[in-house]
Amino acid sequence: MADIVITEFMDEGAVGRLKARFDTLYDPALVDRPDELGAAVAGARALVVRNRTQVRGDLLAAATALTCVGRLGVGLDNIDVDACRARGIAVYPATGANDLSVAEYVMATAMTLLRGAFFATADVAGGAWPRQKLIGRELAGKTMGLVGLGSIAREVAWRAQAFGMNVVAYDPMLMADHPAWQFARNVSLDGLLTLSDVVSLHVPLTDATRNMIGTGQLAAMKPDAILINAARGGVVDEAALADALRGKRLGGAALDVFAEEPLSAAEGKRFEGIDNLILTPHVAGVTVESNVRVSDLIADTVIAHLEKA
Repeated sequence: MADIVITEFMDEGAVGRLKARFDTLYDPALVDRPDELGAAVAGARALVVRNRTQVRGDLLAAATALTCVGRLGVGLDNIDVDACRARGIAVYPATGANDLSVAEYVMATAMTLLRGAFFATADVAGGAWPRQKLIGRELAGKTMGLVGLGSIAREVAWRAQAFGMNVVAYDPMLMADHPAWQFARNVSLDGLLTLSDVVSLHVPLTDATRNMIGTGQLAAMKPDAILINAARGGVVDEAALADALRGKRLGGAALDVFAEEPLSAAEGKRFEGIDNLILTPHVAGVTVESNVRVSDLIADTVIAHLEKA
């Protein structure tokens, strides 16, 4: 039995360091073979996952020797943290290691959707010259609205300011005198939706945030505003968003996360034919550089935990 089981992709260098110290099973497709996964974790002391492995229920019950879970990312909604705590299993997210990647994704998609000129390659190559159709908008002078003002949102905030944007934020978890408010003006959620040209979501998925952006909130946004969700699926009512985009009641949207992941063809059908939309497969926080940072952090943390045990 392996001491460490890694169920999703991880930087090979970090995997190598784990293998040099402990018996390690690395199989990035193991998440898709639940029966084998349950058998693999039976004697494992450490489990390393991304967001697809559901560390709860039967899997946790099978992992009778487990002492820690390393999360190659920051969201913990795929891990039953309470059950882990009750069993004395430490849960380690890779806090801060992919902040830059997500922040750059937000800025890139905001620029792409506001400018609207980057989907015309086939037309131009085919001899068309749609200049008038592709006159877009600048970031400078626009307002960036951040729902949540954690570490990733702060990385977005100063980048937005560097582009000449005004920044507002809503975060009821932060006291009014918190130093994070140096990055943004503190407003209500309703105020943020009304004021913002770009709304970027930076909240975990909880009972309070599930479908927090629905029909009413989308209607409150400017009709040419952009919505970006690189936080967690389920925070946005996807059907309501598709309706708003199809009805041209919103300027555009970028979704990197979905209520159902992977997004099925059946669920994805609601987005068919919408041209002011960017869909990506939960990859905002994953770049070559961030994968190394995240993997190294979790490898170091798991090694320290097991060597101390």
